[in-house]
Amino acid sequence: MVSRSVARAVATVLAGTVALVAAPAAAHADTGTIGQRETVCAADLFVRTQPNGAWMGTLYQGQTFLVEGPRSGGYVYGFAYGHINRRGWVQDGWFC
Repeated sequence: MVSRSVARAVATVLAGTVALVAAPAAAHADTGTIGQRETVCAADLFVRTQPNGAWMGTLYQGQTFLVEGPRSGGYVYGFAYGHINRRGWVQDGWFC
């Protein structure tokens, strides 16, 4: 016979597992398309002077970035609109 505390613990674990399976998937972010003005899906996205270089500003979710290319080490070059308003590099893969 299983004790009540063990039965409750098993029920709690199973309920948590069901909740994880039933939870909707996170929004899928895409890589930028060269020549397209893309919308940032990430909460924030650093604009840098070069791939993994010095920070020069932050784009926030909903702001836009014109992907001009090239790509280098997971970063893409382009123009950051909004309050930054200049060219730089952002980590690729965080666009809607």
